[in-house]
Amino acid sequence: MTSPSPNPDQHGPLPFSRRVALFGHGFRSMIKRYPGDFASAVRRTTKGTRRDAFADRWAQAVEKAAPTDIVTAWLGHCTVLLRVDGKTIITDPVLSERIGMKVGGVTVGPMRLNEVPVPADALPPIDLVLISHAHFDHLDRDTLKHLATKRTEVLTATSTRGLIPRGFAHVHELRWDHTTDLLGLEFTAIKPAHWGARTAYDRHRAFNAYAISTLAPADPPEGFVPRRVLFAGDTAMTKAFDKAGPFDLGIFGIGAYNPWHHAHATPEQVWTMAQRAGVRRILPVHHSTFKLSDEPVEEPLARLLRAADLQDGRKDADPAGMRAVVDVEIGQIVRVT
Repeated sequence: MTSPSPNPDQHGPLPFSRRVALFGHGFRSMIKRYPGDFASAVRRTTKGTRRDAFADRWAQAVEKAAPTDIVTAWLGHCTVLLRVDGKTIITDPVLSERIGMKVGGVTVGPMRLNEVPVPADALPPIDLVLISHAHFDHLDRDTLKHLATKRTEVLTATSTRGLIPRGFAHVHELRWDHTTDLLGLEFTAIKPAHWGARTAYDRHRAFNAYAISTLAPADPPEGFVPRRVLFAGDTAMTKAFDKAGPFDLGIFGIGAYNPWHHAHATPEQVWTMAQRAGVRRILPVHHSTFKLSDEPVEEPLARLLRAADLQDGRKDADPAGMRAVVDVEIGQIVRVT
């Protein structure tokens, strides 16, 4: 089957007949590869790390960080823990062993390729859950139930509020091109090149990327510059981020592009989008966690590093430079200074 061509101006789903054909291709591929792929799963977990020690390691990293540092940990797929301006944010939290629709209480869908680095109930206290869209690999109700507390806010896309389990302090929906202040941070919703339907019957749901900015204090010091993070969610090649930057950190999905080019950018396209948006460091996500497409599990990160090599002359660019890839293992905690 011929893969669809990337379309930088396409927003939303393909025509129904095209989506049926693509999903049929994906389902046949999953059935064909299911036994071998999961038997030979790639494990990018931190060596020697005890799952119950994550909160302690996180607390130590936060304590050592300067007030302007961003502390981050990739927890697999699009789940990223962020510490920005004293607030703890988690993006698209998915910490279940399997994702997909529940049938008779059993989740039917892809299994995780690696061990969950930290159980949802062992995470540090979360101030805000940031959800890009309603797809099963981004909005996992089982994980959200563990995170629901009266101190935790949720920010999500339009028409997805009803999917969020009860128990959170507030659930806020943010429309494209709108901005809101929450917990002393500014969030702007950007429309990526994707779609938001969870099933075949809810195509009204929106899908967001987010620009996160620290706010200036009442008496800002001379030369104050806000810290800025881009959470791109899922997107094909797009110009939507071109005028949104610059950003200290850009969280971009780099996997599941074969044959889903209409919905997920290739690593080289991610590199181009990051450069256009003025992203100083890229944190690659949406790879090595669930087998959702036909490319080899190791391929997306290797291609992104090659793309960075072509521009920088080496994989490890100067952390203070304009082009660098934060190549971390699942569960590893790093500081973006």
